[in-house]
Amino acid sequence: MNDNDFANLLSSVRDMGKHMRGEKVEGITITEFAEPNVKAIREQTGLSQTSFAHLIGVRPQTLQNWELQRVRPKGTARALLKIVAANPQTLSALR
Repeated sequence: MNDNDFANLLSSVRDMGKHMRGEKVEGITITEFAEPNVKAIREQTGLSQTSFAHLIGVRPQTLQNWELQRVRPKGTARALLKIVAANPQTLSALR
């Protein structure tokens, strides 16, 4: 690694540190997505926590943690919740 590459690497590590501390870093665009209201989504379906959890393929405890906002759903679970929020009857086909 030459000196220029090392300087660029060091600069990017410093920028990452600033970003993680919530400081503004020039040239970075941050896109934030609204957190899904898991409890409201589940209530739209009329299902219990246990039934809803089983239908979307998670443990009831995981669903409870999402509803209490202890942890956030990620990845495919988040996408599925978005689909169910837009069309709560989607889950009726899985019953």
